[in-house]
Amino acid sequence: MDDLWYSEYYTPNVRFSIRVTGQLYRETSSYQLISVFDSAEFGRFLTLDGIMMLTERDEFIYHEMITHPAMAVNPNIRTVLVIGAGDGGVARELAKYRSIERIDVVEIDERVVAVCREYLPGTACGFDDPRVHLHFQDGLKFVRHAQDAYDLVIVDSTDPFGPGEVLFTREFYGSCHRALTENGILVNQHESPFYSEDAKAMRSAHRRIAQVFPVSRVYQAHIPTYPSGHWLFGFASKALLPTENLRAAEWDALGIPTRYYNTNLHRGAFALPTYVEEMLHEG
Repeated sequence: MDDLWYSEYYTPNVRFSIRVTGQLYRETSSYQLISVFDSAEFGRFLTLDGIMMLTERDEFIYHEMITHPAMAVNPNIRTVLVIGAGDGGVARELAKYRSIERIDVVEIDERVVAVCREYLPGTACGFDDPRVHLHFQDGLKFVRHAQDAYDLVIVDSTDPFGPGEVLFTREFYGSCHRALTENGILVNQHESPFYSEDAKAMRSAHRRIAQVFPVSRVYQAHIPTYPSGHWLFGFASKALLPTENLRAAEWDALGIPTRYYNTNLHRGAFALPTYVEEMLHEG
């Protein structure tokens, strides 16, 4: 067992490996291969089709950074649509806000939720909040029927292939625009800028979002178990600007418990490296 490793290839020449102490679960659902492993360094972790989704050790970084920046720009958010996020981590972070009235979570694969409830309760606890409503269906089809309904849309998707591919199309972003209220915000996981294939997906997503939204910005976080560790998020809106409209004092007064995000980091997260800025302009 000491020689059991999980490995994920970032490129044909680069791979990331974690020594695992055991495989806790494996299932091929109607959509993908779902696996849960245990490790000494990162605790339990979830993979979908062999791609790392989260680990107990560093999931808080991703889930805080995809959730709290938008809430700090508009603390008056009342209705939220979350697409993907079958692990429950985004719902867990949103549930920290008493002001939120409804959280619709749309996950295409019901089995992901069931597996996370059993093996990753630290994230799946987000589904226990009574304001959370689970919808097991296609995210694109769901959002097509929403208009002026949500103050915030969070797209916590897998990579742009397989079940998550439709969540990177211009049609999808246009539907999100229609689903948002006047001051609505769209946040999405934006891939990594470092390896060429990831960067290609990142540029494509940014281009399509910018074609739909008048405000389209990108921010970053360091997530050790994601490709290169350098991960991006998109912030798009109809009107609100991510740093200029930051309501730091108001958000700080809420006393929301976090381990990674804070309003000083918020400002810095939107200051991108030169090579990333150049990629975005090219896109």
